[in-house]
Amino acid sequence: MRLRQPRLFRIQSVTDSVDSRQEPGLLNILVLSVGLAAGATRVSPKKMPFTLGMNSSWSRIHWADQLNKIRVLLADDHPGFPQIAEHFLEPEFEVISKVVDGQALLDEAMKLKPDVVVTDISMPVLNGIEAADRLKESGSKSRVVFLTVHTDADFVRRCLSAGALGYVVKSRIATDLVPAIRQAMAGHIFISGGLVENTT
Repeated sequence: MRLRQPRLFRIQSVTDSVDSRQEPGLLNILVLSVGLAAGATRVSPKKMPFTLGMNSSWSRIHWADQLNKIRVLLADDHPGFPQIAEHFLEPEFEVISKVVDGQALLDEAMKLKPDVVVTDISMPVLNGIEAADRLKESGSKSRVVFLTVHTDADFVRRCLSAGALGYVVKSRIATDLVPAIRQAMAGHIFISGGLVENTT
């Protein structure tokens, strides 16, 4: 029986041309791609040829890119609630940052450029709607999904006018948040059940 020659011997010649200090994201992609081509079903960050530094925002963003995960920024000032939301989002989505006020939301969104911003309405400094308005004015491509306790139709309409593609009430976080993000990424509007009739 003839044994197949391992295909990993070519990795060295590929990665030699990449400076891991200047192009760590590119090197990760190369190693991941070659590993998958060689038949690996999983490539562990621990086996990368350099230290990835997973605790930094930059590394978390680029690792999420490689796995094709949707990157999410969470904004909510209620203690412990961002962690609850993160629990429902991971591992399908990558939470790249959590903030507690609208100005921090704006700053992080401009810096990190998340795919989706999930935000509460009532927050200090800037509320979620004001932050969404400013993101829209800045030309940000981040999709906005509101996650709030407010069920009044006026709030729903105002959030949609600020450019939001999702409106989820917190009592339905377990069933509605993930579908809302998926719909937002597809360019569709999602509103929690029971609120749609009140907004027309």
